[in-house]
Amino acid sequence: MAETGTLSVPSHPLIESDRVEGTAVYDANGVRIGTIKRLVIEKISGQVVYAVTTFRGFLNLDSEIHTVPWEQLHYDTKLHGYHTSITEEQLRNSPEFSRDDTLLSRDEWEQLGEYYAGPL
Repeated sequence: MAETGTLSVPSHPLIESDRVEGTAVYDANGVRIGTIKRLVIEKISGQVVYAVTTFRGFLNLDSEIHTVPWEQLHYDTKLHGYHTSITEEQLRNSPEFSRDDTLLSRDEWEQLGEYYAGPL
């Protein structure tokens, strides 16, 4: 398999949605920080737009729901989970609407994409 750093190409390019739900999410240092709760798919294009994720709470208390753009998650075959460069600070300062377990409006998910694409 072709490898790029710790990320590598999966053995099969497709995955069923129920296999993604519950998959671990790791930070830039390879520390498990949460799990994927569900994927949100745009009906017309069929593309995954964002993932509703459960991250451990700050100071490891409880857990928090955060919606993150799908392009911020990259499958890592060595970790058997998704790797992200999203920081705790970015999650803490994320837009309030992204902390709900509800569908986002088109404007909200575009704002979310802009938030995570921009500098801290």
